[in-house]
Amino acid sequence: MNFFVVDNIDMNMITLPPEESKHCVKVLRMTAGEELFVTDGNGTLCRCQILSPDARACAVEVVERTEEYGKRRQRLHIAIAPTKNTARLEWFIEKAVEIGIDEITPILCDHSERMVLKNERLDKIVVSAMKQSLKAYKPIVNEPVKMVDFLDIEHPGTSMICYCEGDQRVSMSQVYKGNEDALVLIGPEGDFSPREIEKALARGYHPVTLGTCRLRTETAALYSSVAANFIIDNQ
Repeated sequence: MNFFVVDNIDMNMITLPPEESKHCVKVLRMTAGEELFVTDGNGTLCRCQILSPDARACAVEVVERTEEYGKRRQRLHIAIAPTKNTARLEWFIEKAVEIGIDEITPILCDHSERMVLKNERLDKIVVSAMKQSLKAYKPIVNEPVKMVDFLDIEHPGTSMICYCEGDQRVSMSQVYKGNEDALVLIGPEGDFSPREIEKALARGYHPVTLGTCRLRTETAALYSSVAANFIIDNQ
């Protein structure tokens, strides 16, 4: 299945954007009459037929339209402190999109070593992972926000914070049952600061442990994504 992403597919005639047109015609060498699939990233998936294989503006016609393709039962939001090595954060985003995620927010923490991100590059990684895993919904990657400010925002569903030490922490399955949206906070390499943990708990976040092993930030985030999706799928 050849999969392409466009801004909108309101009409029955679609022109692929330049980069997607080039990939379709030059890389995949697709020709007039061949079928491909197009999504707008908002749940609409269209089976299309190529009309004009132009490498700059490939025109296709919608043959069949499916709404809410692959719609998830609950929304999963991971708020993660950017890793010092951006490649590790990019790896997490790619894998999380493939597995299933709806929203990612970079949070700037007291112990964060990286405070600047290039969201344009992260967006390209999201689109590439969408196409790889045949997703019709494009996950949101928000602009970085300070952890203390993020905690002041109201979020629906079950909110959890993962950190390394503390007797009150429990497994995710003990607090999240998969019947509502989920938000998981993942801290930086040096973990959340005591004041950040205290504020999160005061805001009603559930303290969660991911086991006895010490995990890298991106590993903990991916572990949380897998665990939440497993709970949702088995609810």
